[in-house]
Amino acid sequence: MARSGIYKSEVLRARDNLLAQGRNPSIDAIRAELGNTGSKTTIHRYLKELEEEEGAGGGAKIAVSEAIQELVGRLAARLHEEADERIAVMAAESAAQLAQCREQLAQITAEAQDSQQQLQQVSQTLTTEQQAHAATRQALQAAQLRDGQQQQQIIGLQERLTENQAHRASLEEKHQHAREALEHYRQSVKEQREQEQRRHEQQVQQLQAELRTLGQTLIVKQDELTRLYQDSARTGAELLSASRALRQQEQEQARQAQTMAGLQARVVEQGRLLAVLNERLEQAVSSREEVWQLLQQASAAPVATVNNEPAPDMAADSEATADADEAAAPPGRT
Repeated sequence: MARSGIYKSEVLRARDNLLAQGRNPSIDAIRAELGNTGSKTTIHRYLKELEEEEGAGGGAKIAVSEAIQELVGRLAARLHEEADERIAVMAAESAAQLAQCREQLAQITAEAQDSQQQLQQVSQTLTTEQQAHAATRQALQAAQLRDGQQQQQIIGLQERLTENQAHRASLEEKHQHAREALEHYRQSVKEQREQEQRRHEQQVQQLQAELRTLGQTLIVKQDELTRLYQDSARTGAELLSASRALRQQEQEQARQAQTMAGLQARVVEQGRLLAVLNERLEQAVSSREEVWQLLQQASAAPVATVNNEPAPDMAADSEATADADEAAAPPGRT
């Protein structure tokens, strides 16, 4: 019985497309995928044969291009996830270090402000002492103009002046120490900031190098995927060419069958013509043997290379040809 206009390879391809889309490969869905061609009985028979072939072959086989595409997709996603994780970790570390530096800077700024306030207080005290010294000097001049009874008061004022000068020297020394300490703090903060900046630049350069490596890896994977797509397209074209060749062979077999029917009619007619039986019978036998060789050569052609599909109606055509040959053979000749 002839097929309903479809091939087993087309049913297999439609079923794989439905599975790739996540849909159930039912008979109606496969028929719709084939453009509403083919009978449901033929599609059911091909599905059953495919299930038997896949069961005997050790289960369903995944296409190589699809498996590699899925593997490349997973590798790319994993690489992106690892890169994002490393970037997030390094960003968190940099943010923590930056916050720590800001806290240290705020602390040093507060200490500098305290020192500045102390310096202002010392300056105010010094100004006050200078004013008091001026007043004392005026008092001393006034005391010199007074009588000798105020000599004791002058001596006390001189001692007080000496103490004020010593205190002022002490304040100036403390001010100098505070200034040196502030300068030391500024220098240490500057050095620490430079170290942190260098460390941060090194980390950024390392991260950029890793990102470049990941980008090159992705480019290589994309090239491999492109080559796989090209191989898949070339394989599809080869399958289409083989399918067309199979169709042409089937048409040639049909024409040969028609030719064989005409030869059989001639043999029957020649059998009725007793006058020229021997001569025409030898010609019919010779023609039959040539046609039979052509049929055998056509049957031995590499038809099974396209998805192991059996050539339709070959057995029936061979049996019909053999019956016709037996009917055309003369009595006593095999």
